[in-house]
Amino acid sequence: MAISLNVYLVTNGNGREAVEFYKDAFGAEVLAMQTFGEGPSSPDHPIPPEAKDWIMHASLQIGSSVLMLSDILPGMPHTVGDHITVTVNTDTAEEAKNIFSKLEVGGKVIMPMQETFWSPAYGNVTDKFGVQFQVSATPAKG
Repeated sequence: MAISLNVYLVTNGNGREAVEFYKDAFGAEVLAMQTFGEGPSSPDHPIPPEAKDWIMHASLQIGSSVLMLSDILPGMPHTVGDHITVTVNTDTAEEAKNIFSKLEVGGKVIMPMQETFWSPAYGNVTDKFGVQFQVSATPAKG
């Protein structure tokens, strides 16, 4: 099973500017960029009109590393220090769930492990050392 770790940045409505900045600074290749407006809509969690063009997820190839980032939705707190997380990417949902269950011991679950539209297993947790992790299984290719 393969596991990779990446840095994930959360920006405060200026994600597109950050993508361009890091693209230029590192000579990065933009692998993906999706706005909140392009994602699935939910009547339980409507996207404010001013945030439809904000970045829901972007990834940039920088050498052999991938830098990921997204904007935070308006009204949610953007706290410097909490805006940098580590992503853990696994090949299987089972491995993602196993890692998540170990990281949550003594920590705080932010988003329980669950299936999402981008992953068969995704969760967000702050471990007992105060490090925030986003654990995700790569969807099966089919």
